[in-house]
Amino acid sequence: MDRAELSITLHRTGDEAVLRLAGEIDMLTAAQLSTVVNEVLAEPPPRIVLDMGGVTFCDSQGLGTLVVLSRKASHAQSLLVLSNVGDFLLRVLEITGLRSALMIRNETAP
Repeated sequence: MDRAELSITLHRTGDEAVLRLAGEIDMLTAAQLSTVVNEVLAEPPPRIVLDMGGVTFCDSQGLGTLVVLSRKASHAQSLLVLSNVGDFLLRVLEITGLRSALMIRNETAP
């Protein structure tokens, strides 16, 4: 069994930090995501965008981490936004009732 991998690329613009995620968000990688978001929250931008376009899997630990990070961002006067959320993850968020707990911004491709 391969170990789960998650790569995170951070880009800062004027009013937002964009984290491009690729791989799996699960019990092995959720702490890595938390660490990066917590570092960004040290000097919180108005918006933190998690680009989920490259996420291939997200387990219950990953879902819980997203909710916790959203709350932490809110307490830091920042908004955590998920973008490019795939159909599978959207369905999981709806089934679990977490879709309403997270800000989701899916742009439609031109």
